[in-house]
Amino acid sequence: MTKSQPLQETSAPQENSPPQPRTFPESAVPASPGPSTGRLVGVDLARALAVFGMYVVHIGPPLSATDGVASWVRYMADGHSSVLFATLAGFSLMLLAGRREPKTGLAGRQAKARIAIRAVVLLALGTAMAMEYGGVIILGFYGVYFLLALPLVRLRARTLAIIAAALALVTPQLAFALNSLLTEPVRQSINAYDPLHRLSDVGVLDLLFTGFYPTITWISFVIAGMALARLDLSATAVQWRLAALGAALTVAAYGMSLLLAGKGALRSLAEDGPSSGGSGSMPPEGGSFEPQASMLLTAGPHSGTTFDIIGSVGVAILMIVGATVAMDRLPRLRRLATPVIAVGTMSLTAYVGHFVAQSALSIPTGKSSQQSWVPLLMFVLGAIVFAAIWSRFFRRGPLEYLLNAATRPAKHIR
Repeated sequence: MTKSQPLQETSAPQENSPPQPRTFPESAVPASPGPSTGRLVGVDLARALAVFGMYVVHIGPPLSATDGVASWVRYMADGHSSVLFATLAGFSLMLLAGRREPKTGLAGRQAKARIAIRAVVLLALGTAMAMEYGGVIILGFYGVYFLLALPLVRLRARTLAIIAAALALVTPQLAFALNSLLTEPVRQSINAYDPLHRLSDVGVLDLLFTGFYPTITWISFVIAGMALARLDLSATAVQWRLAALGAALTVAAYGMSLLLAGKGALRSLAEDGPSSGGSGSMPPEGGSFEPQASMLLTAGPHSGTTFDIIGSVGVAILMIVGATVAMDRLPRLRRLATPVIAVGTMSLTAYVGHFVAQSALSIPTGKSSQQSWVPLLMFVLGAIVFAAIWSRFFRRGPLEYLLNAATRPAKHIR
């Protein structure tokens, strides 16, 4: 099984907007949808696409078993789906904390409490799932992202963008240095005192530095999403600027990497081993690994380099802006996409559900066990049908209801 990703944000899809525009098909009917509604529906569509990208990684054939268009789809899903989710996770944090204007006073304190509770729940759920499915589960990482991003929820878009850019430039090099120092004996010594690692083999060291989605490099995606949420995505000028920015980041990052590292610079690392810990990532199980400085010049999915982070953020921006524009400008497409959008409104349920269903149905996963696209198509169709039916009767997905209920004590904060 390879990397994907939870998250939403998997964590707070139900908070994106008032329930009616997001979950009921009649929300897609008006000929002149309000910009706020269209914008949030676009975010849900982007989240649904990230869900399906995870399904491609976890259920579809490995990259080595594909060719042509299928290879392109599989390659784009590797890493990019989880990055899109992490970016949308940052967006969702700002929906809780006050999207365009940060909540202050009592409302601000309660919003921060809700985010903190959400983070703890996700960390607990991620740890529980990792006990069964391993380090590929991103929910625990999301919990850490949210806790570390909490002090930033009142910052403006420009400040958040600067912080995200600075982290993208600095943290891959820092991760490389740290992973060089974290030899196997050092890791074992630290993990021996880590209760999370004893429970699920995904401990604090993995969550912060050496896991599939290490916080040290992945926090840039979350903060970039927070910056996006501060912008008026319904404004045409903002959409054009973001589209230009996303394209520029993508071309510049991947182009520079190709120039510096050669034709193998964009090769996906998703199937090389059990880790995508970024620059100088953790060694494969049972093997040894010596980080090479030349890895810092690559930009393949899950390489965790500066070029990878910048290019992946560019792709995420293009996906979010593209989905927003499509839903805002093409009402007919929006009506047709309503069942898909419903998946985005309950992405936590869709994420957890596909792991549970894999186990229940004994769907094969891994590098060589899955060669057919049929199981993937069935999972995608099943998620769409379930979400479309559920959203007609309920405001939130099943797990989204539970997550929302868990945060209700925050209203007692004074």
